[in-house]
Order: sequence, then structure tokens, then C-alpha cells
Amino acid sequence: MKNPILVAGVGNLFMQDDGFGCEVVKRLDARGMPEGSVAVDYGAGGLDLAYEVMRGYAALVLVDATRQGGEPGTLYVMEPQEEDYAGELSDGDALNPHAMDPGTVLRFVKLVGGWPGKVVVVGCEPTELTEMGIGLSPPVEAAVDRAVEVVLEQVAVLRTDAAYT
Repeated sequence: MKNPILVAGVGNLFMQDDGFGCEVVKRLDARGMPEGSVAVDYGAGGLDLAYEVMRGYAALVLVDATRQGGEPGTLYVMEPQEEDYAGELSDGDALNPHAMDPGTVLRFVKLVGGWPGKVVVVGCEPTELTEMGIGLSPPVEAAVDRAVEVVLEQVAVLRTDAAYT
């Protein structure tokens, strides 16, 4: 595989469970990533992530806390499709570089023509995203090691040609 797979942890470490993606990437980094993949903690730096994705990757795995309606600590694997994101800005639309959540990052990347070959989101249902605080809630903390395994499973699949057909 020419271009690596980027595993990107996103979130705000000071907003309790929003630090989920950052913690998963920290553990992935300590464990070591498979050949052809790299894990990077972007924290709240969504614009930095968008620019990095535009360098060209075979795949992007975003790791973040995400509200989907399940019990706190529930893990999700989602595959956003490029066509689901606006490819242009209409009059009155804006992209706030200070509020670059994963959806906005993907919208920006599509807008500038930098969509990676495939995108997978590994998300975790948070307990709290609005409370200031360092650390994860117990259900989200308990999900981190499982999430590391899920990310590695996704990377293994993304390293095969079959993932892009």
C-alpha cells in the first residue's frame, strides 16, 4: 500500500468523555501500529487534521466520542460516505476553523478535494461531553481497551485490497 492509513484521535481532553479518541490513540501508540498505518492525537485540532488528510491517505480512521443514543461506553463503527458531505459552500455557509468536529473535518476535506480512499469512524457513546473535567467517566474508560482492538481490526481490514472494492 503506497499511502498509509491515518488513525486520528480527536476530542477535547478538558471536556471529560470527549478525550476518548485521544486516549485510544495514546494506547495505540504505546502498543505500536501495524506497518502502513500511523496513529496521531489531534485533540481539538480539527483544522490540523483536515490539512493532514489532504496530504493523501488510503484510509482515515477517526476515533471520537459520539452521541448515537446508546448506553455510555457503547462502541460504534461507522463508514461515512463521501456523497453524504456537501462538496461546496453556499452563500451564508461557513466552516469555523475553531469548531472542527469530525463531520466538519470531512466536509472541509471533501470541499477541497482531499477525501481519503475510505473513512471509518470508531466512536464511543459518552456519559458527559459538556462538563469540564479531566479524565473519562467509568463506562467510557472501560471501553478504551476494546476500542483499541476495534481500531486494530479496522486497520487490518483497510490494509487489504478488498476494503476498497
